[in-house]
Amino acid sequence: MLIRKLFKFENAHIVRNCTSDRCRRSIHGHSYQVELILSANRLDHGQMVYDFGLLKGVIKDLIDSFDHAICFWSQDDAGYIDACKTYSARWISLPVSPSAEQFSRVFFFLADQVLQQTTTQNGEGDVQVHSVIVHETATGYAQCFREDIANSQMGLLSLNDIEFSEQVQQEWANPQMYEQLKQGISFLNPEVTPQVIVNA
Repeated sequence: MLIRKLFKFENAHIVRNCTSDRCRRSIHGHSYQVELILSANRLDHGQMVYDFGLLKGVIKDLIDSFDHAICFWSQDDAGYIDACKTYSARWISLPVSPSAEQFSRVFFFLADQVLQQTTTQNGEGDVQVHSVIVHETATGYAQCFREDIANSQMGLLSLNDIEFSEQVQQEWANPQMYEQLKQGISFLNPEVTPQVIVNA
């Protein structure tokens, strides 16, 4: 079974080496929509794949980090990177170019890492990221599947190679969550006390 959670954010970037002159040479922005699609072969005690409320924690904070931020490729021109860091309090450095295709890979990778490090306590089954769709415009999107994460032709992704500005980190509910993620420290979902419904 599949479930879908939608996230939205505004972001600016330059996509170097693309065909469009506007995109590769000028900072521009988009109103992004991210569809996180999870799958499982069984349901939890609440008869859900994964409670949508649980996606409002670490995963939401990570995706929301991109809102009103500028993203740049860590291999871009050093002067441009320095200007982004100097003139924007909210920035994210990525090991890949910030295209819609790479955003879909980055969000898949981050959500997958969080789920792998989450201890569930409500009978959840084999919940995993099925795919991520990133809408960059109303007419175009990119969709990432698990096999795209390990595809070296698309660029390697590592938690250590994704850097969030200090301002972004300060706005997280848990400012240490990314370090926790990088160190492999488990996230703990709330424990649920089962309620028995008695028919009158």
